[in-house]
Amino acid sequence: MVQETYLRLLRAHQMPGAAIANPEAYLYTVALNLAREQAARRKPPSLQIEDVEQFSAALAATEAVEDAAEREQRQRRLQDLLATLPERTRAVLVMQYRDGLSYKQIAQRLGVSPHMVKKHVVRGLSACRRAVADTADTW
Repeated sequence: MVQETYLRLLRAHQMPGAAIANPEAYLYTVALNLAREQAARRKPPSLQIEDVEQFSAALAATEAVEDAAEREQRQRRLQDLLATLPERTRAVLVMQYRDGLSYKQIAQRLGVSPHMVKKHVVRGLSACRRAVADTADTW
């Protein structure tokens, strides 16, 4: 790029009647234009809207192909895992992840402090992680 910049400066300087008033500014302008040209050449071609639609349709089809029996089996494992947790911990996890309640809302429903709710969440997730790690090859 540097060589091309200087070549263009020399060519412009050799042209009759075209004196460069500010060679430094000319160099910067040529270098900037060359950098822009090079960046435009390096830029990956943009996807057409049809390509994006085809890709999203293919992705949706791939997700739809997932085996329903496998999903059901994972859901059953999760339910079995939740059943091993203490009742209060299980209730807190269900209210947080299924119902989308905040710690404060859960605390009000259960009559405990938000800090205690957080402890139940931490304990429950820790137990779930351990169980998943123990059976990682079957998940």
